[in-house]
Amino acid sequence: MDKLEDLENFLKNIDKISELVSDMNSADVEVQQKAVEKADCYLAALDEPCRTKVNKTAINTNPPLQTPLGPQSESPENFMKIMERDADDRRKKRIAKEQKATAFKDKGNEAFAQEDYEMAVKYYSEGLAELRDMQHLYTNRAQAYIKLEKYKEAINDCEWALKCNERCLKAYLHMGKAYLALKNYNESRNCFEKIMEIEPGKEKMVKEYLTRVNLVEEKESQEMNARQEFEKGEGKAITVPQLLEKLSRRRQMPLYYCGGLAILSQVVTDCTGQTLFRLNNGFSIISDNDTVRSCLLQKTKDPHRQDLCLSVLKLWRLICCGNDENQKMLMTCPVFRQSVVYLVTSEHVSARKECLELLCLYSKMPHGRHLALDTLNVHMLVGNLMACVSKPEQQQEYTAVKILENFEAENKFRIKLRNGTDAVIEPFTATLRNISKSNQHILPSLISAIGCLTQDDVIRHNFANDPECWKAFLVAIRQCSECGYKEILYPLLGLIINLSTIISPVIQEHAVSLCGCCLGLLRDDDGGVITRATGVLSTVLPQSTEAVEHVIQGSVVQTMRRLLKGTGPTATKYAIKTLTVCTAASHLAREELVKSDKKLSIIRHLLGSSCDEMVSGNAALCLAHCLELEGAASSLLGTDIVLLLLRHAAGDAKRTAVQKNAAIALGKLCSSEPRHVNKLRELHGLEILHSCMKLI
Repeated sequence: MDKLEDLENFLKNIDKISELVSDMNSADVEVQQKAVEKADCYLAALDEPCRTKVNKTAINTNPPLQTPLGPQSESPENFMKIMERDADDRRKKRIAKEQKATAFKDKGNEAFAQEDYEMAVKYYSEGLAELRDMQHLYTNRAQAYIKLEKYKEAINDCEWALKCNERCLKAYLHMGKAYLALKNYNESRNCFEKIMEIEPGKEKMVKEYLTRVNLVEEKESQEMNARQEFEKGEGKAITVPQLLEKLSRRRQMPLYYCGGLAILSQVVTDCTGQTLFRLNNGFSIISDNDTVRSCLLQKTKDPHRQDLCLSVLKLWRLICCGNDENQKMLMTCPVFRQSVVYLVTSEHVSARKECLELLCLYSKMPHGRHLALDTLNVHMLVGNLMACVSKPEQQQEYTAVKILENFEAENKFRIKLRNGTDAVIEPFTATLRNISKSNQHILPSLISAIGCLTQDDVIRHNFANDPECWKAFLVAIRQCSECGYKEILYPLLGLIINLSTIISPVIQEHAVSLCGCCLGLLRDDDGGVITRATGVLSTVLPQSTEAVEHVIQGSVVQTMRRLLKGTGPTATKYAIKTLTVCTAASHLAREELVKSDKKLSIIRHLLGSSCDEMVSGNAALCLAHCLELEGAASSLLGTDIVLLLLRHAAGDAKRTAVQKNAAIALGKLCSSEPRHVNKLRELHGLEILHSCMKLI
């Protein structure tokens, strides 16, 4: 059956016929007569006009011997048994065909992996001869056809795959590629967009393919316009090929090539000039020139050779600006790939500047970033960019940082740096140890760029476990505090908060010194600095009991109390966490907090007003720590503490940490002061507390 609907109609017909046969075999003559009449009507309804134009009826002269059907064989039960046996036979044959087809598919996959696409097509075709409705054979053969540049055949196979499964993503993917190769851009886009319609989670992949379609279409349009200009024989359309022909001459003086490149740079400033450069082998003419190549790859103090190097870089930037196809072509030139990374640290200031501008051009758009990351030595490039930043007197540090920031938008960039973070850490820490007026303007941007980089778990782990990094942080904090470089201090503390979320023996080793620096920053008049310093305490203190003791001696409890009275949500979150860590580790901290606020009004205020899960959970936990002191629970008689804790214990089931901490605090409250139990009963809190026990 081709469709499920046909099968259902067929089964309904069987039921009707079975009923009629049963009535015809009835002993009641009247019932038999009615059954015959019904059968005549039923057959008339099923009768269809004959579609055969020529009578081709043939009489079988050797009919098979048949056993006369008796009453038993005519029964519906016997008929269904025959149908079941037939279905079972068909199922077994189907399984056998599937096994053969799968074997051919596997052979085809092996041939495809070995790049023998002709043989792959042969095996996939043999598999389809066994089983015509195997979707994977069609999509696999379509992929092989694409490799063989048989795009129409590939599209045909994809259409057959969609007949097998109308939601087949691979069919739309290969069909989109085939249409793109045939320059049918609208159909190609439709295929890729259909993938996103079927599975929205593929949006990123689809956007990449749509970008590729746009680039190919744009390239074709550019080249068509350039050829039309060339055929007109006017202006730059003639000048560009003529100049390239002159530049193709070998063994000329550097000054000769400088002049030619300077003139060429004046006529390739628009899309037509850029395209004509590409169509007339401009990339290979420049990159294959021995004189040009030697100037780009060798250190030289010859002013003419330095000028030639500068002229080439300027030309490359001009022909690639806004032209994705030219950017792609330039990346295929070996001399460019070798020189562009090396020239970032060139002693020739102008050449270094042009090189950075060219890299910045690539880093601005996703297409250029992908080209650079797939082609260039990323570790060496990052190391050289960091070297530029560490020498601010060279005046290109802003461009170098901008390139880093642009590349950080790509996850591939962070992945490539995972095994080479030394290229970043060493120059970064060296810069932090030498903060001065000459580099203070660039450091905020650099620290922010490093912060984005450490969003990757592996890179963050490498930074957090680097001893020199933490030593540099201490030096930088002290230097910024002494010189008032708050624009550096703010992002630096944010980076430290991010890194100290990693539990590390290196952080534990420097925890006391780091927290000591932050205690000093809490006296600053800048609220942003105070908030970030508190954030560092909240993340570093949990890793070191020695640091906790140190800050408690530095009156951190009283300072956190003051912060909780009237600061913003971020400072409140950091301050209550710091208090919770201190009261968990130190009896003295609990005593100080309760002594200064007997009814714990600040904690109760946080429990009653904050919607932040972290704030509420830490407030409940801090309260539980304080209730371990003798008399602390009694001092809360007559307050709303039981009601506040019950609200959190019976709150949103997703906030299990808050529920758990509130239940623990309630338990300690009632254990220390039994009179609170009366209020608990009054509010039906025993049932709530009982339901929370599974969390504890």
